[in-house]
Amino acid sequence: MTRDRYKIYEGENPHFITCTVVGWLPIFSRPKAAQIVLESFSYLQGNGEIALYAYVIMENHIHLIASGENLSNTIARFKSFTARQIVDYLEMNGEIGLLAQIKKHKLSHKTDREYQLWQEGCHPEMIRDDAMMRQKIEYIHYNPIRRGYVNDAVHWRYSSARDYAGEKGLLDIKTDWL
Repeated sequence: MTRDRYKIYEGENPHFITCTVVGWLPIFSRPKAAQIVLESFSYLQGNGEIALYAYVIMENHIHLIASGENLSNTIARFKSFTARQIVDYLEMNGEIGLLAQIKKHKLSHKTDREYQLWQEGCHPEMIRDDAMMRQKIEYIHYNPIRRGYVNDAVHWRYSSARDYAGEKGLLDIKTDWL
């Protein structure tokens, strides 16, 4: 049996993970939606389910490096929970146009729900060595710079770049991975 390149086999090892919103819709341009993600990460950290090494929340996707005993299941639960919370928030705030787009992008086999917020999968890549960890952290932190949102990674609020610059970020980040 061959191993699929994009599955989490050893969750106790850090993995680079990407979660993308269906249709690349700009859900996280709404601060409350980003806050839902942050609170969910904080909850998972507090319960010892994940260790976060780096993250960035962009307008339509999230990158993170995380590890955990049952990382695959934890990411699936994270996506399910945040999807429900964000859809509820959008409904409560009358975001009819955005909800219609989320509904339009739902895959046809997802018959158990009205909406699908996240694309399937999370494209995990196990971090194999120090060089790969450094490269992925740099990639994560420079995402807002590449998009032209900030000139310095520490200025992006929804990122762990501050933690690596010796400042306090929004979440507890495990920077002692060496």
